[in-house]
This record gives sequence, structure tokens and C-alpha cells, in this order.
Amino acid sequence: MNNVYIALLHYPVYNKKGDVVTTAVTNMDIHDISRAGKTYGVKRFYIITPLEQQRQFVRRILDHWQKGYGATYNPCRKEALDTTVIKSSLEDTLKEIEEETGNGKVNLVVTGASLREKFLRFDDLNKKISENNSAYLLVFGTGWGIADEITDKADYFIEPIRGSSKYNHLSVRSAVSIVLDRLLGKR
Repeated sequence: MNNVYIALLHYPVYNKKGDVVTTAVTNMDIHDISRAGKTYGVKRFYIITPLEQQRQFVRRILDHWQKGYGATYNPCRKEALDTTVIKSSLEDTLKEIEEETGNGKVNLVVTGASLREKFLRFDDLNKKISENNSAYLLVFGTGWGIADEITDKADYFIEPIRGSSKYNHLSVRSAVSIVLDRLLGKR
């Protein structure tokens, strides 16, 4: 499925108080989400942050593993990170995908822990992805969730991940892996 893209959104997202903030990029998210994306055949993994210092941080990590010593030390890590791109906004990300695919509008799929009234089950979204060549961008939030200004633009909401307890605070790395497995994994 080479029409699926994923993004980790660091702005605009909510903090614990419900304020719109920018969250910090973490080294583990870069590595683990890149590896999950590569495993499940995702076309590209975008890290989205408006902060130049955060983009520089990501570039340093990517350069080490793609061009520096890390590229020869661990070629598998290099391969996974080769699909990782840093962008300053969701709009820039969507524009790049639209230009790359030439298929028109990108289907924006928002993820989140809270239940929405209208959401697609994993099987239903998988069917949509399989039946057409349109691009799909799955957006994962950081902090306490994706801001309404983004969710209001969503074409689809994917069903939330539910465990067997009331506790529901997975790391975004775990959530990405679970979503990709349920959506794109072989059974």
C-alpha cells in the first residue's frame, strides 16, 4: 500500500490544560515510528513542528543515521529513516503529498484516544485505501491531542484504540504501531 503516509503532529496540539501548544520532538519517536512505518510499507513519515530548533534537532539525528557514522553502523536503521521527512506545518505536508502523487486532494485521517460519533473502523479504512489510488495521511497527535483546527479539516476519524482496562494513555509510538498493524498488517 504505497498510498499511505503518516505524520506526527507537534503543533497545533493541546496540553493538559486544553491550551494549544507546540510539543517537543523526541528521539525515540523519530526512530520507533520510522521503523514501524517502514515495516508496514508506509510511503513516508512526516514529523511536523513549526520550531526551527526542533527541526534542526531532527535533521541532526537523520543526518547521523542517513549520512554519518550511523549509516554504516546500522544500515537497517538508515533504511527506516530514509522515509522520514521534517516539515513545518500540516499544510506544507499536504501540499508535498498532493504534488508528489498528482491525485488531487489527500484524504486526511485523524487519530486519537477519544471516541468520536463518526469514525471508521480499521477494516473499512483498509478497504477504502485498497480500492483507490488516492493518498491517505494518518495524523497522530502529541501532547493531549490534536487541536480542533486540524480535526475540523479531517476527512475521516479512525476508531480509537481500546484496551481491556479503563486506562488509555499509550505513547504515540505504541499507538502508531497498533494502528498500522490493525490497518495494514497481514492476517
